[in-house]
Amino acid sequence: MGFSPRTETLLNRADRICGTRGARLTDLRRQVLGLILDSPAPTGAYDLLERLRTTRNGAVPPTVYRALEFLQEQGLVHKLERLSAFVGCVAHESDHAAQFLICRSCGRVIEIEDHNLAHALNDAARRLGFTVGKATIEAEGQCADCAATRSEAHA
Repeated sequence: MGFSPRTETLLNRADRICGTRGARLTDLRRQVLGLILDSPAPTGAYDLLERLRTTRNGAVPPTVYRALEFLQEQGLVHKLERLSAFVGCVAHESDHAAQFLICRSCGRVIEIEDHNLAHALNDAARRLGFTVGKATIEAEGQCADCAATRSEAHA
């Protein structure tokens, strides 16, 4: 299965990241990550399974779920709970605060990394005696493109 040059570059980076951690990005894990990275939108597990079956006839749900679990543990994908779908994240070599803006109109997902937001959450939690281990923030709304299209339609 061939991926775009951009995705191949990210897959090579993911392979190096795993190697430095003593983990192995197997062919199957690489293929699942490639499908996610090549996708223009967040991808669900069953969509991944269907796409995987085009090259791996014996692919079954546990195959995909094990690969996704590994990729999440390595910080190479994020699960968007609201959409029950996955997005790639190979840009960071360490765990980071993940914040996502999800457009209700077009489904576009934008990952941001706002350290002030992460600090505010940690500070609020600390005031209650709670220690945040990991947090993924998902905010729904409307992206700039959809807002502009809507404004033009009402003009």
